[in-house]
Amino acid sequence: MKRFKTKYTFRVSFIALFFMIIGCGKDFTDPTRVPEDAVFGTLQGLTGAVVGLQRDYTAQRTSSLYNSVTSNGFTTKELFLVNPGNLPEAQLNTGGIAVDGTNTILSGMWSNSNKIIYDANKVIEGAQLQSDKNYASGLIAYATIFKALALGNMSQSWEQVPNGIGVNVGFMARKDGFSAAITAIDQALAAINANPISTTFMANIPPGIDIVNTLNALKARYAMASGNNDLALAAANAVDLTKKSTFNFDATTQNPIFETATSSNNVYQPVDSTLGLKVPLQPDLTDKRVPFYTSINPTIAPRFRIKGFGETLNTPFPVYLPGEITLIKAEAYARKNDLTNGLIELNKILTKTAATDPFGLGANLPALASVATQQELLDQIYKNRCIELYMSGLKLEDMRRFNRPNSERGRNFYPYPLVERDNNTNTPDDPGF
Repeated sequence: MKRFKTKYTFRVSFIALFFMIIGCGKDFTDPTRVPEDAVFGTLQGLTGAVVGLQRDYTAQRTSSLYNSVTSNGFTTKELFLVNPGNLPEAQLNTGGIAVDGTNTILSGMWSNSNKIIYDANKVIEGAQLQSDKNYASGLIAYATIFKALALGNMSQSWEQVPNGIGVNVGFMARKDGFSAAITAIDQALAAINANPISTTFMANIPPGIDIVNTLNALKARYAMASGNNDLALAAANAVDLTKKSTFNFDATTQNPIFETATSSNNVYQPVDSTLGLKVPLQPDLTDKRVPFYTSINPTIAPRFRIKGFGETLNTPFPVYLPGEITLIKAEAYARKNDLTNGLIELNKILTKTAATDPFGLGANLPALASVATQQELLDQIYKNRCIELYMSGLKLEDMRRFNRPNSERGRNFYPYPLVERDNNTNTPDDPGF
């Protein structure tokens, strides 16, 4: 097969031409663009489109990556607002009724997620018609990663999510959104099992993402969010915890957390060394994960600064962390009331050192000798998820699942963006909190 020259220059020029982010109630077709069959009907066009999914998900302040980390961080008190003049962030920092359908961080995540789902579906449909099944399985799997992330972000943020793309679409419960993500992942894994991904496809996409491990990790994440402990445990056990899977950046396409927040010191920084946790769940003073995620500026306020996965313009951002997968195992066992195995998995996180973690993230703490009750174990798992997965965009979902009090967060679910409400009569009522 002829190798396509689709990498970074193609990604920027091709995708800038073909993709725009708009609300899900809109028609995504545009008569001024090249016809869709020219994009989604050939392997070269499909490759450009699937690379564009990653760019849409990660690039700049409008991306789902920035918006999910930022909305979650303010709502769950992980972040300190440096400049109240940043109105969308300021609304989220205040919480409650201050957050409304005009918030551009939330509308950006909503529109970006729906556009990604639409484009991913087009890639998957087009790939299924291609004769090179090994290349096609790569297209399907890669597109599914971003489709699953988009469905997951929406289901973690809103009570209901669109049940399709188009005009006046209906809505489904957020748990069904997680189920849709898992179904898509299962179909992608089946495609890979039938036709292993070709090396040609892997050479034509940006480096960083471990496709099979990522699919299983996301399956575990969304199974846990759905309350399916057995499925979460099985999917987590399928992930190779020695491997990394990352969104990579460079001087042209910068890490969006660094680009917007870290470099400017004008939007947000970490709240402090508590990482937003209340007594008695605050990190131990010797927990090495705190200096991994934060640094100290002794002269210029604020004192605590972003480190971790937003430290530099080219710091890779993990699609998932190995520690997340271990903590999913711990939680699944704990919720099945298997305290012995739950504690074993939790202690793997507590005793892990930087040298033994693929990302250099380790608590380096002593193991817990025992836990007296299921609730005690769950509290410890929640605490360590908040520390291990700081600024990951996952904490709000955790707060609800672990039944943390409303006083610890600014909202339970977000109001629906006006970009949807103004174009879809089926948009549900906004939640009270």
